[in-house]
Amino acid sequence: MNYIRTAMLLAAMTALFMGIGFMIGGQAGMMIALAIAATMNLFSYWNADKMVLRMHHAKEVDERSAPEFYRIVQRLSQNAELPMPKVYLINNPQPNAFATGRNPQNAAVAATTGLLDILSPEEIAGVMAHELAHVKNHDTLIMTITATIAGAISMLANFAFFFGGNRNNPLGIVGMLLMMIVAPMAAMVVQMAISRTREYAADRMGAQICGEPIWLATALDKIAGGVARVHNPDAEANPATAHMFIMNPLSGERMDSLFSTHPNTQNRIDELHKLSDAGLGSGGRSSFGRGAASQSGPWSGASNPPQSREPQRTKGPWG
Repeated sequence: MNYIRTAMLLAAMTALFMGIGFMIGGQAGMMIALAIAATMNLFSYWNADKMVLRMHHAKEVDERSAPEFYRIVQRLSQNAELPMPKVYLINNPQPNAFATGRNPQNAAVAATTGLLDILSPEEIAGVMAHELAHVKNHDTLIMTITATIAGAISMLANFAFFFGGNRNNPLGIVGMLLMMIVAPMAAMVVQMAISRTREYAADRMGAQICGEPIWLATALDKIAGGVARVHNPDAEANPATAHMFIMNPLSGERMDSLFSTHPNTQNRIDELHKLSDAGLGSGGRSSFGRGAASQSGPWSGASNPPQSREPQRTKGPWG
């Protein structure tokens, strides 16, 4: 089903791309846009994940460079019966995370240093379980390709604005204005509509993977506060990737509306509490990251943990 949705999305965005090409250069512009879109679709399938990781300056880590964080992801992957994904850290104070990759065999998960600094190991497990749920549901392919092509559509619309479009176009200046406004908006609506449904599903599956819905619920509450306070320059420079994150990294409205890339945070938290009340996670699984491994922190080697982190806390979402 996800592959059908991906094909439909690619077709819709290719049509948008061709429409913008027609506005710029008539029939010839439309054919050029078709050729570009076809090339981009093929390139995105194989390389979009690498592009997104580079956009956000993500650095791959392993069990030696980020022991606790890596082991949390490793354990969750086993719970989810998934291949171990590549693990990345983003040196960014805004708390956030995302997953990417065309399939579970070629997946990657990334978290910011800001996320690891403010969350407990259990809350980190809840967040990364959510990201692995995207991998398990094959959401990452459609998320990553959407980010790449939506960004290209916006760039092409801006190109049309600067060059004024095709003077022979019967729609004239009205058509140009409609194209510049509607085309990027249409691309955004496609990714947002998919994102809202997908996030709820990933929350539910993530709670099952880590075994405790409350861990993700408390993490979302903390992330919401951090995102509101901390500006994310990389995300602002690449807004087409916003839907990939566990929470919208851009400044914007928080209403559960058509133009929100994510569901309302409180709505998500309420749904997770309903899962907990229904019996999922009663008592939780054994804690994540508590013990010898937690001494070093999930963000780096054992010799240099951030001073603001308190991995030995007795309070937290586990009790």
